[in-house]
Amino acid sequence: MKVCIEATPALRQQAGLGRYTAGLIAGLLHTDPQGTANGNYSIAFNQAQHMRIQHPYDKLVQYRSNLGNKPWRLRVAATYFGLPAFDRHFPNIQIYHSTGHLLPRFKTIRTVFTLHDLIPLLFPEYHLPMNRIFLKEMFPRFLRQANAVIAVSEHSKRDAIKRLGIPAEKIYVVPEGVEPSFMHVPQERIREEVRAKYRLPSRFLLSVGTIEPRKNLALLLDVILRVREKHPDVVLAIAGKDGWLVESFYAKLKALGLDDVNAADAPVRLLGRVPDEDLPILLSMTQVFLYPSLYEGFGLPPLEAMACGAPVVSSNASSLPEVVGTAGVLIDPQDTGKWVQACLGLLDQPDKRKAMHLAGIHRAQQFTWQNTANETRKIYEAVLN
Repeated sequence: MKVCIEATPALRQQAGLGRYTAGLIAGLLHTDPQGTANGNYSIAFNQAQHMRIQHPYDKLVQYRSNLGNKPWRLRVAATYFGLPAFDRHFPNIQIYHSTGHLLPRFKTIRTVFTLHDLIPLLFPEYHLPMNRIFLKEMFPRFLRQANAVIAVSEHSKRDAIKRLGIPAEKIYVVPEGVEPSFMHVPQERIREEVRAKYRLPSRFLLSVGTIEPRKNLALLLDVILRVREKHPDVVLAIAGKDGWLVESFYAKLKALGLDDVNAADAPVRLLGRVPDEDLPILLSMTQVFLYPSLYEGFGLPPLEAMACGAPVVSSNASSLPEVVGTAGVLIDPQDTGKWVQACLGLLDQPDKRKAMHLAGIHRAQQFTWQNTANETRKIYEAVLN
């Protein structure tokens, strides 16, 4: 079984798509050493001239393109409108697995497409105009072309069936996993080093995610102001880079007088993109992890937070109840008052935080990349057979 996996999301560290792709490849290499030794797994990617291909990816390269993202997307799309299929670039490959919502057309090679979400079709206002046009036109083609679709949640599967009429029997639900590095870090010395690095006080609320409208981070600006009426020492830390359409978030930050995020006493701290080695430590230290997203195809951040023992308060929208289960608090993402109540309740009740700490770790242990890889390999076999 010769499988080529689209690796651009992992190599470019594209948020959730990147974590999924890296986790899947690592899981396949770990759980199928015989297949690895036989060269059964390889990768394809674009933007090759800007990539530093390191272990284990350097031994897996099947196809690389120097095209940037926009011309690469157009090159892939053109295979659906008369340009020759991609088979000639993948000799001896039996399955091509798209992990980044971009599937070239093949004639003889079987294909698997991982569906993370249908946000471009369901919430086009959360995407830039050119991205909306491309995905509206191509997304349905990719899904119909694929021999099998992997949905990362039952919710994403239902969306694909309802919105695009994809046959249910073609869609397999395979949840994502948690990297082993996401675990509780109790060592005080390590904690203090990271706390000093990000200039955080002893008590803080934490949210992790790209700053964009769908993540609903503006809600947390209202929450922290009301929480500080009772706990003036608590601050809100947001770990994530700027995405698209960030203007409304920063406008609200300024309107509330919270825009001086570098001040020593700032109620809101914008940490930017936090390196993977620091994130488990921040998650281990936070009093409460907050995730008010309006829509997620899966939602890795609350799962990673639970793996580190953080008490999780999450939106109850879309797939997030599948991820959090009963180990966290689930709230309507539009109900500011309930988010404030949940934060105050956890800040005031250390015993409840401790119980959620244990429940979250137990919940996260059910999601591993090894499980994801094993289930994905079964799908490869089913596609070939």
